[in-house]
Amino acid sequence: MISRADVNEASLRIAGKVRRTPLIQIDPGTFAGEVWLKCEFMQYTGTFKARGAFNRILASRERGELDPDVGIVVASGGNAGLANAYAAQQLGVPASVYVPENAPPVKVRKLVATGATVVQGGAEYAEAYEAATKYAVESGAVYCHAYDQPEIAAGAGTVGSELLEQLEGVDTVVVAVGGGGLMAGVAAAVKGQAKVIAVEPYTAPTLSAALRAGEPVDVAVSGIAADALGARRIGEIAFAVASRTGVGSLLVSDDDIVTARTWLWDHYRVIVEHGAAAAFAALHSGAYVPSEGERVVVVLCGSNTDPATV
Repeated sequence: MISRADVNEASLRIAGKVRRTPLIQIDPGTFAGEVWLKCEFMQYTGTFKARGAFNRILASRERGELDPDVGIVVASGGNAGLANAYAAQQLGVPASVYVPENAPPVKVRKLVATGATVVQGGAEYAEAYEAATKYAVESGAVYCHAYDQPEIAAGAGTVGSELLEQLEGVDTVVVAVGGGGLMAGVAAAVKGQAKVIAVEPYTAPTLSAALRAGEPVDVAVSGIAADALGARRIGEIAFAVASRTGVGSLLVSDDDIVTARTWLWDHYRVIVEHGAAAAFAALHSGAYVPSEGERVVVVLCGSNTDPATV
């Protein structure tokens, strides 16, 4: 479980190490409410995950857990690995990143460019995770989870506290969900000030399945956004925060995601990955309809994509 206090602590810890990303307003009249885009795709490494990575590594160093000669290890299909490798590079410690064989080449190339040791193997994230956790035990490296650690989620939550500082009177924050670290952090950050709407692909419904079951459960994962929203189950932290704060899930189709992603490019020249477009797809498809005058912020959480892909 994490709280706003954890997010505030993360904000202080990572200050000066991450970008304060801009908000841009969608043209008035496009939707019933007032809609803004939180441009977290402009963050270092192209996703919000740099926030949690810095928070996790710095906190581990503060507690004396970080061996500067061994560094950190993470299992990731791409974005979390890239964020943690970048943070480790900036902080002068080694990073080992375990990725499945189907990790997008664009992300693998970026990982190698950070100087990280990249270990690629296994058909799914679960296999990379098993290998990475084994390495952490054997080597003493600090393990940085892709989403289900308090410091990772609290760091991600600084997106929420930051947007509240940038825009008064926010009613609703819309975020995409895979493992749920971003949703958990944002929901903790804005609790009591704004509601959070979680958006998932029909083909990877980790939160909605957990809410139905009353606990995190495994789901089958496929679809166009699986490289970013491909966790098999919602994280324990995310489920606890969603249950406590009343976060609900909306589902969107692959077609909805593709259409929303194209619309963002056509109208605003914004290129985001399919996982990020899922959040905006909730509004563009009509799955979420703002009320008149409602002030909505959609978090566009990542841009690690090939612009040529549909």
